[in-house]
Amino acid sequence: MKRLLFIAILSSTLLSFAQKDLQLYDIINAVSANRIEQDIRTLANFGTRNTFSDTLSNTRGIGAARRWIKQEFENISQNCDGCIDVFYQKDFVTKKGNDRIPHDVWVVNVVAIQKGTKYPNRYIIMSGDIDSRNSDGSDFTKDAPGANDNASGMAGAIEAARVLSKYEFESSIVYVGLSGEEQGLFGGAGLAKYAKEKGWEIIGVLNNDMIGNIKGVDGIIDNRTFRIFSEPIPPNETERERTLRRYYGGEVDGISRQLARYVYKNVKTYMPEMNPMMVYRLDRFGRGGHHRPFNDLGFAGIRIMEAHENYNQQHQDIREENGVKYGDVIEHVNFDYAKKLTAVNAINLASLASASPAPTNISIGGIVEPSVKLKWDKVDGAKGYKIYWRDTTSPTWDNSRYVGDVSEFMLDGIVIDNYFFGVASVNENGFESVVVFPNKVFRD
Repeated sequence: MKRLLFIAILSSTLLSFAQKDLQLYDIINAVSANRIEQDIRTLANFGTRNTFSDTLSNTRGIGAARRWIKQEFENISQNCDGCIDVFYQKDFVTKKGNDRIPHDVWVVNVVAIQKGTKYPNRYIIMSGDIDSRNSDGSDFTKDAPGANDNASGMAGAIEAARVLSKYEFESSIVYVGLSGEEQGLFGGAGLAKYAKEKGWEIIGVLNNDMIGNIKGVDGIIDNRTFRIFSEPIPPNETERERTLRRYYGGEVDGISRQLARYVYKNVKTYMPEMNPMMVYRLDRFGRGGHHRPFNDLGFAGIRIMEAHENYNQQHQDIREENGVKYGDVIEHVNFDYAKKLTAVNAINLASLASASPAPTNISIGGIVEPSVKLKWDKVDGAKGYKIYWRDTTSPTWDNSRYVGDVSEFMLDGIVIDNYFFGVASVNENGFESVVVFPNKVFRD
């Protein structure tokens, strides 16, 4: 009788996991390169989307662009019976003390929220930038189509909303167009502050900035590799956390790095043709992206982007010199590649929004012992828990063991000194939370 019960439970679990897999594959297949192309062309055809460009015209400037983006999100919401709330979030930025700002301006973000059914105050965010620039970031009259930087990322966020609005998720998903990126990440800073004030519990931010170029300035052509930038530890950690890390490890195990590993693992599982490249850096050398303001306030956030940039095609006036064509124009965008990176975002948004909350208060023990013991607080919605471990030099979680619906477990025969460990929750459908690194040490 017990054997039959076990087989029935196992069969039910395997069926749930299979349904999860089918859903994620369906999401990948639903992303459309044609729709992404249409949206990138529309955004590029506004001529310029400079933060200080025309806000009154319906055909040119950032005002026309953000109204069109808002209308697209509203159309998507209408097609899912109002499942997405769409609004502007804005902040006033002044010229005083900033030579990158020619005049005072409202920095306006377009926010679209698909509310979760069970955890409406938990949010996973996908962002793209609305604004563009030419060689002079303060020149708001000359053309700056910004086809790749960053109509590609903005079109990806719109397309992800189209696809995922067909489903319901336990946590909320935010699709957002952020402004003022080229002048100092003002849009991201404004939304991060808004989220903090509203008490949002942010699971993570997937910032998409340039997801459409496959031909690098170095001559490499690659339509499969993409980069995931993540900072190692939060900038607002406490002195005690810094002290514990010095003695017990965790220099590369902050919340943003765990989010990067989550994306990496999901892509390797469901999109094995892609080559995710984790970069152990907040962003490109000396440059910034809209995930950073969220990191500054202690939220997990990463940047997803192409692997091989062409600097002749970003932040450049449209021109030709010595046979070299400059400018961020539509001809340089690979729409199939943008589709792939949009699908990367979509399956991770779906997975994170479908998962139960991550376990909390994880502690670890096993000093001078031939085993490792982990303890954690159970969380609502978890069917069980999975322990992960890896070599201290490995960038990814390479080993795991599902341990069931328990709040502590001992891994026999594994010496604590040689590995790093973490714990994730698993719900009844097989969706996992982000892995959480232990934040306490205990001695039995």
